[in-house]
Amino acid sequence: MRDESWLATIMAETDRAKEAFGIEIAELERGRAVLTMPITDAMVNGFGITHGGLVFTLADTAFAYACNEDATVTVASGADITFAKATHVGQTLTATAERRWRSGRNGIYDVSVVDETGDTVAEFRGRSFATNRPAPAAPTGAGGPA
Repeated sequence: MRDESWLATIMAETDRAKEAFGIEIAELERGRAVLTMPITDAMVNGFGITHGGLVFTLADTAFAYACNEDATVTVASGADITFAKATHVGQTLTATAERRWRSGRNGIYDVSVVDETGDTVAEFRGRSFATNRPAPAAPTGAGGPA
């Protein structure tokens, strides 16, 4: 699936944070990404609900895949999240990120996070900035990036 003109496909091979949190890519197209994350025991806070930082992590990861829609390394310049519903161990969250606007080096992407029933868990808005950074090197072998 690697496409040198589409950095999200390179990220899919080298994103260790995605792997660490059990995040999987369900759908990926330029300007849009759908990712899922199962909630484990290690992801809940002292109240037994999914830690907000981990909901943010899922939304931010979906945003990263959506905004890296060409060969330019694009990063977040800011983001906001509104939490709507608590979730718990055993549930699966799905984040759908979609481009709303992109011009020059800036963009706006909205991410909806829902639970397995489709109920809204959070709404996230990310602001992107296209950098002058070089694309990451291709991974070499099973050991990870070069």
